[in-house]
Order: sequence, then structure tokens, then C-alpha cells
Amino acid sequence: MRHIILALFIIVATSSVSHAKVDLVTLPSRDTVQLTIYNSADMTLVRESRALTLKDGKNSLQFSWANTLIDPTSLEMLPKANADKIDIAELVYPPRVRNLGLWNIQSAVSGKVPVEITYLTSGLSWRAFYMGTLTEDEKAMRLQGYVRVTNNSGEDYENAQTRLIVGKVHILDQIAELARRQYPYGRPGEVPVEREAYEERFGKVRQLGIAFAEVAGEVELRRRKEIKKEGLSEYFLYTIEGTETILTGWSKRLLSFDVDEVPVVNLYKYEEERYGRSVVRFVSFKNDEEHNLGDTPIPGGMLKVYRTADDTGHLSYTGQSSFKYIPVDEDVELNLGPVADVVVEPTLMDFKTDNYRFDRRGNISGWDEVRVFKIKVKNTRQIPIKIEIQRNFNTSYWKLQRSGDFDEFEQVDQDTVKFTLLLQPRSAKKFEYTLTTYHGVRQEDWRKIKE
Repeated sequence: MRHIILALFIIVATSSVSHAKVDLVTLPSRDTVQLTIYNSADMTLVRESRALTLKDGKNSLQFSWANTLIDPTSLEMLPKANADKIDIAELVYPPRVRNLGLWNIQSAVSGKVPVEITYLTSGLSWRAFYMGTLTEDEKAMRLQGYVRVTNNSGEDYENAQTRLIVGKVHILDQIAELARRQYPYGRPGEVPVEREAYEERFGKVRQLGIAFAEVAGEVELRRRKEIKKEGLSEYFLYTIEGTETILTGWSKRLLSFDVDEVPVVNLYKYEEERYGRSVVRFVSFKNDEEHNLGDTPIPGGMLKVYRTADDTGHLSYTGQSSFKYIPVDEDVELNLGPVADVVVEPTLMDFKTDNYRFDRRGNISGWDEVRVFKIKVKNTRQIPIKIEIQRNFNTSYWKLQRSGDFDEFEQVDQDTVKFTLLLQPRSAKKFEYTLTTYHGVRQEDWRKIKE
């Protein structure tokens, strides 16, 4: 396994010699580690707690970030006890030595002292994905949310408390680029980037992560891993319960939530200009309490939907859809793709032109076009369905006469109408409409009719 290399050098001053004696002491492993992973930037805030064994006087702590994506300019260490007796004077980067920093510490106490080390790293990421299981009547859905955390940082994080942040973060420099610099603050001889300049760029990010940590608090262990969600400013925090070991080069799937009986609406749509000749299925619900949700926003991701096929628990695949961030109290409609068990067959039955108008020279200056359509709709499923059939006319000058078996009709806009049909299991319906469109000077006649 890969680990950040830390070594503690104890410098003991003696009166009998003119130089310091340096003893190498093995540093204890991490006591705790916390990861705050952002999804809008390649950035993770790491907080480690360790117990250092200090001597009274000068101490030096060596920190190496070789083979990792740690940003060395973000390193910070704070004592968690005896802060008034311990002065972490500076962090220096020895010349001609790569991937190495040296903390100079002045201590007025001897023994173990807990400290917290924080830094930013790259290579850790997360994404959300979901599984929906419809009931047999498809009026409700079990919704399960998952988070996959991927670690390509070059560092193993064992028993880490993991927190995930939704929200956009603007950074001037990419963490990975800073991590790969040969020298943390530029080449020798160049004007160095001052620490204050770094804090101006990244200090707010670190403080936000620490604030999230303080808000979230400790979570009791339960039988199954869950995620605690909390809001702060324009960001949102998901805290994974307990601790997880996330090794570099590996991904880990974690359960976010599991909600039974989320009420859903199934709707089929047909619109040739948008979906071609296929019927497309949609599932919609709302992120609110009425739908057994609404506690938190739902991060964007991919939802795969299945249907309960029988009493033994077998599932049949229905479709999938990706969606963006869903705020609380917002509706979401998911496109599950084309289906074969609901069919719409539009047929042009007749076409003619009529009501010609001529100018003074005998040229045609206006006319009507009359089209007669028959629409047949078939539901081959064993459950009732609702379908919307949208027809676009490519002109705002039209008149429609309709007849047949449909349930609702509405004009969507100037050149679009929608028919809504409710079909029982294994049934079919037919309806017709005659579309008259007005062209040339006949458009003026159409305006007079409308008036």
C-alpha cells in the first residue's frame, strides 16, 4: 500500500557540543482521517489527526508527498492541545530536494501531542447513480441512491470519514498541476508565491470544508451505511456514516438512501419531430415529502429503472435516464427511451388544395391545403397507460376538425396541438382530424375568420 511518508526528527540541544544531535523517530500512523470531496472540481480537503512525540525545544517534522497528487502549498498543521506552548514556526522546502517539506516546531512540552494536518489533494472523485424498481401496477417506485467514490490520488486512506459536497467551486489553479510542480512555489531564483496569496485563493475552500465538518458532527454507527445530508450556504454536504477504507486505484460503492413507495406518474409521448416514429416512455415524481422524499436535494446522476415481474422478486429492465441536480420541491420527468409495446400509427388519408385566390395578372396568390389524418393507437401491455400525441403544423394559420376516440385535446401553442388518450390493457383507439392550412393572401381570410 502507498502512504504519505512522514518522519519526525527530534533535535536535542546539548551544552557539551556545538552542534545539534538529530534522532529519527518513527511517526505513529494516523489516528483519524477525514475526506471532503468536491464533485465540481478535482479537489479534496484532507484532515488528518496524529499524535506526535515532541521534545522540549526545537523539533523538525519531515513531510514527503512523492507519488501522490497532494498540493504542497496547501499544507497546514495545528496543535490540538497545548497550543500556547507549541509554536509551529514555519514550513520550508529544502533546495534541490523534490517532494519534501520540513516543519520547524518549537515546543515547551515533552511527550505526545495531538496535531491536525490539513491539505488539498487531487485524484479523488465521486458520482451518484440510482436504481428504481416499479411496482407491478407501476404507480409507485422503490428508489435507491448510491455514491461511487474513486481514489486515484496515489495515497491510501484507511478508515476515512468521507464527506461529499455538491456545489460549484471556482479555483484559480488546478490542484493536480500544483501537486506536479518540481518546486512548490516555483523554481529557485523566481519570485515565490507568498503564503498569503495561496490563502486568498484556497483559504475559503479549506474553511468551507472545516465548517462542513463542524456542522455535520459525529454520526452513530447503524446496521447499514447511510449518508447524512446537511445544507450550508450554496453548497450541500453528504456525510457517509461511519468510516470507509478507500485504497488508491480503487472505487467503492456506498448506499446513499433507500425509499420505498415513491409515487410516480407513467406517461407515454409521441412526437415525430422530436422522437421519430417511436413512442417514448417517461416517469415523473417530485422531490417532496408527499413523495416520501424532500429531505435534501438529489445530486444528478444516472437512474436505471426496473419493474417487478412476479411475486418471486424477478425484475425486468424498463429503461434508464440521466438527470441533473434536483432541488427540494422540484418535479423531475425522466425519459426512459423508446418502447415497442405502445404503438402510434398516423396515416395521411387525403390531401387536396382548395380556395385559390388570384392576383390581377392571373397568378395564384393564395390557397388552402387540406389534409385528413387517421391516428391509431395500440396498447399491448397488461396495464392501462396514458399517452400524449403531439402534432406540429409548421404554420400558425390553420383550422382543425377532429373526431373519434380521444380523451383530451388542447392547443399547446400557435402551431402545435396535443391529443391525450387513456388506454385499457391490450386495447386500441382511433381518431381522425382534418387540418386546413392557409397560404398566401388566404392568411388574411384566416385572420378575419378568427376575429
